[in-house]
Amino acid sequence: MDLKIVENATCTFCGCVCDDIRLHTDGQRIHRADKACVLGKAWFLNHTGEKKYPAAIIDGQEASLDDAIRVAAEELCRADMPLVYGMSNTTCEAQKECVSMADRLGGVVDSHTSL
Repeated sequence: MDLKIVENATCTFCGCVCDDIRLHTDGQRIHRADKACVLGKAWFLNHTGEKKYPAAIIDGQEASLDDAIRVAAEELCRADMPLVYGMSNTTCEAQKECVSMADRLGGVVDSHTSL
C-alpha cells in the first residue's frame, strides 16, 4: 500500500494541541500517527473519510442537517438555562461561538473535565 506522509499535523484532541504529528494515510484512512501520544493516536486512527452515520437524527429518525439545526435552535430557545458542554475536540474558534451562543441564550458553559 502506497501511503502519503503528512508532516506537522495538528492534533486537537486535548488542550495540548500538538502540532508535530506525522501521519501516514492512504487518503481515506490514517494508518500511523508518529509522535502522537496514546490519546492522539487513538483519535487519529479512529477517524476515516467514510460516512458511518447520518448527518443528523431527530427522534431516532434520519433527518436533514437543516431540519436538525432548526429543531435544535427551537429547543435551545425554549430552554430555561441551556448547558453548553464538552468541546474538548473543537477549535478555539468553535469554542468562542459556543460561549457566545450560551451567553445569548442565558445558558451556562461547562467543560468535559468537571465533576
